[in-house]
Amino acid sequence: MITSAIDDEEQQTVPTDPATVEQPKHPLHALTTFELRGYRRELERAIAYYDRNHPAAPVLVDLRKRLGDVQAEQDDRARIADA
Repeated sequence: MITSAIDDEEQQTVPTDPATVEQPKHPLHALTTFELRGYRRELERAIAYYDRNHPAAPVLVDLRKRLGDVQAEQDDRARIADA
């Protein structure tokens, strides 16, 4: 079976535990667009997991804050690209 490099890289970023999201190795502003998008996906999956299985989990506060930071970075990049 032949897979593309993007498929291989994306499979490597999927955590084994859907609720585990590691901090990126670099600050958000230093991540590539691709890395930022992947990190956002991981956060969204983890939030969805906790919303379904443990809606009162304290970790949700941190995950949602981190997601908000990612969204703000993406919004800043979009605003700069439109300028």
